[in-house]
Amino acid sequence: MSPMTATTQGFFLDGKWIEEGDTVDIRSPYDSTVIAQVFQGKRKHAEAAIAAAVKAFGTTRRLPAFERQRVLRAIAAGIAERKTEFARTIAQEAGKPIKAARTEVERSVFTFQVAAEESTRIYGEYLPLDWQESTAGRWGMVRRFPLGPIAGITPFNFPINLVAHKVAPAIAAGCSLVLKPAPQTPLTALLLAEVVQQAGWPDGGLSVLPLSNEDAGLLVSDERIKLISFTGSAPVGWQIKNNAGKKKVVLELGGNAGVLVHNDADLAYAADRCVAGGFGYAGQTCISVQRILVERSVYGKFVELLLAGVKNLKLGDPLQDSTDVGPLIRERDAIRASDWVQEAVRGGARVLCGGQRFGAVLEPTVLTGTNPDMKVNCQEIFAPVVTVEPYDEFSQAIRQMNHSDYGLQAGVFVRDAKLLFQAYEELEVGGVVAGDVPTFRIDHMPYGGIKESGLGREGLRYAIEEMTEAKLLVMNLR
Repeated sequence: MSPMTATTQGFFLDGKWIEEGDTVDIRSPYDSTVIAQVFQGKRKHAEAAIAAAVKAFGTTRRLPAFERQRVLRAIAAGIAERKTEFARTIAQEAGKPIKAARTEVERSVFTFQVAAEESTRIYGEYLPLDWQESTAGRWGMVRRFPLGPIAGITPFNFPINLVAHKVAPAIAAGCSLVLKPAPQTPLTALLLAEVVQQAGWPDGGLSVLPLSNEDAGLLVSDERIKLISFTGSAPVGWQIKNNAGKKKVVLELGGNAGVLVHNDADLAYAADRCVAGGFGYAGQTCISVQRILVERSVYGKFVELLLAGVKNLKLGDPLQDSTDVGPLIRERDAIRASDWVQEAVRGGARVLCGGQRFGAVLEPTVLTGTNPDMKVNCQEIFAPVVTVEPYDEFSQAIRQMNHSDYGLQAGVFVRDAKLLFQAYEELEVGGVVAGDVPTFRIDHMPYGGIKESGLGREGLRYAIEEMTEAKLLVMNLR
């Protein structure tokens, strides 16, 4: 067993901890100190992991529901037992404020608990087939069967919970999985691999390999992998789809989420939620609030409340309990976001608060006077920056929200039921959140987007559907 307290961390392959090849430094985004060194797998290790997954699938696909449920419950308990260790690891390697890291660990426990329940609820259906005289006496049944070995590729921003959204439904479905964690945050995924191993999931049923992008290409191209589940940037996701051949692909990609605040909304609550949704984890979530549109008659009051909330946020060391906003994952990301802000200002936008950068830390920034084609509006900023603009007509606001290449989630603060359902009908997104920000997610809901935001859905039951396929049995009992 590879202890996470060691300065050098092996990777997990076919039930063994491997320490060979090159090591890479894992650094704190906050102060660049080296937290640990991690061995990086090579192409031969990716080959071995796929072969192990193929072999393990012969076992996992036959495991009864109660056994898959037992393993998932044991994983949930194992994470809960080591909650402090997980949270600290996330705060160190992802730069996520420790209180947000604790919340993420709690969410991952819930994710595995729900997967344990769903593992016993993979239902089918009965089909009457006697709809023609010639088919009298025939009927059918449909069952879902596990798809096969899966490859999961995860991002840095939720180092345990987005990994859980690959691992938990795969176990529930009876599939084996090869996971490539984000290069910035492999330690949390390797810690989870320990918990999965201790829970008794078969060797080869999960391998966790830090890999170069080039070597990870094998997971995309190898025909033995039956599904790629990718969470990350849109350009990489769509390139994976192009290279995936005949295998299924689920893509959870980016966004530039919009919020619509109408004149009948509870403005104080809406502003409070926009502060949480726009600046939590320094805006580094794909459903982070980025664009806020407010009905003109309440615009001034809303902006006043928003700025008051933003000014209360504490910047600093992610390991301090008081910190609300920590660093971006890399200094170059903070520089890019800062450049986009300056570009908007040169184009006529005004900075209402924030805008200063200190290394990888960017002050929470609110802009107004922007136009829809500025990068701060039309691209995914993935930083603590929001734009706020007034609108006159509700229909115009919906059109403006839809003026985006992305379509993940949208938030709508409106009490008029007719307008709410108009938003639900017309917003081009995978999810509309009424009375809250688009940043809301509970882990069993169907989660995913349209347009550049992706393909398919996560959320336990929905991910299990992606990881299984329907098979029909036709009965002719003459």
